[in-house]
Amino acid sequence: MKLFKSSDPWAGVVIVLTVGLFGLSLAVKGFTRELFLDTGVFLVSVKLILMAAKNAAGERRLEHHLRQIKELLANNSSQNVVSKRTRRATPAEDSSKLCEK
Repeated sequence: MKLFKSSDPWAGVVIVLTVGLFGLSLAVKGFTRELFLDTGVFLVSVKLILMAAKNAAGERRLEHHLRQIKELLANNSSQNVVSKRTRRATPAEDSSKLCEK
C-alpha cells in the first residue's frame, strides 16, 4: 500500500494507533451516539496524514525544480566564462586599446 511507503515513518505509527484506538472504542462503547465523535476524530487524523503526505510530495517536487535551476545557472555561468575567454576582440576594440597606450 502506498500510504505506508511514506517518507515519514511516524505516519504509519499514527495510522495504526488511530485505527487501533477507533476499533477499541467501537468494541467498548458499541454502536452508540459517541460513534460519531470517534468517527470524526478518526477522519481528522486521516486527513492530517494525507495532507502531510501531499506536502512532502510537493516539497520533493520543489527541491527537484530548484536543483534543476541551480544546474542550469551553473552551466550558464560556466559557458559565459568560457565565451569571455575565447572571444576575440573586434578591430574597433583593438584600435581603442592602441589609442589608450
